[in-house]
Formats: sequence, C-alpha cells, structure tokens
Amino acid sequence: MFGRRKKNESEEDRPGFFDDADAAIPADDYDDAEGDYDAIGDVDGGPYDADDLESDADLTVGEVGTRLDLGSVLVPMPQGAQLQVEMAPDGSPQAVHLVTQLGRITVAAYAAPKSPGQWREVAGDLAESLRGDNAAVSIENGPWGREVFAVTPNADLRFIGVDGYRWMVRCVVAGPSGGNTADSDLVATARAILRDTVVKRGTEPHPVRTPLPVVLPQALAQQLAAAHQQQLAQQQAAAQPASQQSGAQPATAPAQPQDGQPAPASPQQRRGESGSAMQQLGR
Repeated sequence: MFGRRKKNESEEDRPGFFDDADAAIPADDYDDAEGDYDAIGDVDGGPYDADDLESDADLTVGEVGTRLDLGSVLVPMPQGAQLQVEMAPDGSPQAVHLVTQLGRITVAAYAAPKSPGQWREVAGDLAESLRGDNAAVSIENGPWGREVFAVTPNADLRFIGVDGYRWMVRCVVAGPSGGNTADSDLVATARAILRDTVVKRGTEPHPVRTPLPVVLPQALAQQLAAAHQQQLAQQQAAAQPASQQSGAQPATAPAQPQDGQPAPASPQQRRGESGSAMQQLGR
C-alpha cells in the first residue's frame, strides 16, 4: 500500500521524474453511505513496490509460489489457474486475466501521483458508471480500504484498489452470482494474490490513470502466438465448403507449458476503449 518505501529513504531521495503528475487529485465527494470505507486494516504483505525490495532479490519468487512477470506487475499464479490474454487493437497485450475454478482475477497497475487518493476517486467513478448500467452497487470496507461491489446480469464484480508511490494497483474479481461476497473463497484468493503482488513503476512519465505497460514473458508470448495460429487454422478449415474437405484433417495439439509457465487460454481481442465500466471491466 502507499507508504511501503524504505524507512531510511526520504522524500527528497526519490527520483524527480513525473513532476507533471504531482497535481493534487480533485476531492472526491462520493459516499455510498455513512461509514469509514477508507479505513485500512493491518495488512500483512503487499502489494510491494519493486524499488523497496532488496536490489538482488528474485522478484519472480513469491511468498507462496512463483510470480508471473508481466512487466509492470509480477503476479503470483494460483494452482490450476489458466491465463487469458486480452489484446489491444494494435496486437499488443492489454491485460492478463487469471482464470480459476472460482472465477476470474485481473491485476493491473496504473500511473498515479505521489500522494494517495487516486483509488478513492476511481472507485467513485466506477460506482457511478456501473449504476448507470443498472447494476446494483455497494461500497464495502476491505483490508486496503474501500472496495466496489456490483451485481450485474452476467457476473458479480468486485474492484479492489491500492494506492502506492506514483502507482495504483487495481484487482478486478469476476465471479458467478453469490460467489463474490467478501467472505467467499474467490475473494480470499484475490486478496492473497494482491498481498504478494509486486509493482514495477519504472521511470517513464505517464499521465495519471494511464495503465502501465503489460509485457508477456517470451515463452508465454510464443505459446500465445501458436494458439492464435491454431485458432486461425481451425476457423479457415470450418469456413471451407464440405466438398473441399477431403480426407483426414491434420491434427493440431494445444500449446504446451514451457519452463513451468501455464498455458494461456485463447487470446481475446480487446473491445474499444470507449464504453461503460461494465463494458470495459466486466468482461
């Protein structure tokens, strides 16, 4: 959470980049109901700032397993989870979802000012947008403060945010109706993932709220490319008239895990950036 900096490092010791992003965040007057939804509990763990960890530490080694290095974030992989990669129109990876038996968990990092408070503003915007889509929305208090919970026709959604030093990390949890409550196994899994996540902010300037870049490991990128080619071949074969399909069709094998990495699910083409919170985040 915010303030997870080295205790012996003063504010002046931090690099002076991103000065253009230091403007104060507008005050958020959104309150779902009376109550201290920003109260932060005694969280044991992260998310961590990579700059606050030992310089020679292997960031891919998590507290309970291996972290998947996605460039701006390193996310622990739950046992048995699959990856679902969401692609931008230009073909670059836009988001990586962890698909579990309980539901889908997505962790992403965003640029933010030095001071905390961006998540509170984002949470208010999310709640307003979701209500505009006729979702039933409530604000709950979690380990890192406020969480946005929404019941939609397709899934129950939970948004968990944590402010860091010039970054904000957001975890989106999507599960079946009734399976995304605060005491559910799905939410417990999502919070455990968030507690062991590492954020690599980098030194490049980014406007506030801009998603930090997602970079796939080489082995995963190769698996994804192979899966995409197989998908295209299957689509082309299905489109051929029956008269042109003679003899046995060549067999194709699914992409196999390499170097201990889980095999990704089929890539998804990202929908347009415009649209409501439910359209962009509820997928």
